[in-house]
Amino acid sequence: MDRAPSIAAIGIIGRSNNPLHIALFPATGSTDSQYTAERDQLEYHMMLNSCLDIFEARIPSKTVGHDFGLLHALDERIAMYGWLLNTDIKLVIVVDMEGRQARSPEEAKLGVLGLKNSDLTPAFQALQTAYVNLLRNPFYVPDDHDPKTAKQKGNMQIESPRFIKEVDRIGKVWFPGMTAI
Repeated sequence: MDRAPSIAAIGIIGRSNNPLHIALFPATGSTDSQYTAERDQLEYHMMLNSCLDIFEARIPSKTVGHDFGLLHALDERIAMYGWLLNTDIKLVIVVDMEGRQARSPEEAKLGVLGLKNSDLTPAFQALQTAYVNLLRNPFYVPDDHDPKTAKQKGNMQIESPRFIKEVDRIGKVWFPGMTAI
């Protein structure tokens, strides 16, 4: 059966380049171990970390908009896309071009032709909305998740169940060509 693109990982990176939340999504819909193996968390941490240099290099020339587009393609299967929020929070989506079984022959063609930056816009907009909703929570203090301003050491990742659930939902429902999540 033909394969189609899916989200492999979503990273929310803080303004001090610290990971706030990383969600991994396994490839699905095949009996072939090449497609169904669990994703290695350390490997994806390193991939997300490698994007930070690209953000830093592009920020001086970026004048308008959040979309940083394709940050880099690691191979013919894995590509990383980025957005920068007004609060300097970085959103990174890692796409696996063969991450799930295609629902139709047209969807399978997308894996061969590649993605347009606009294919990920609904996912980035939904992530931005989820983060804004998190900021509206009176019990969430953004400075507690920044190593430069935190009053205590330790885990600085986002632990809000609602936010984590929404990020997981976005990663699971996205497919190329959708207009809204």
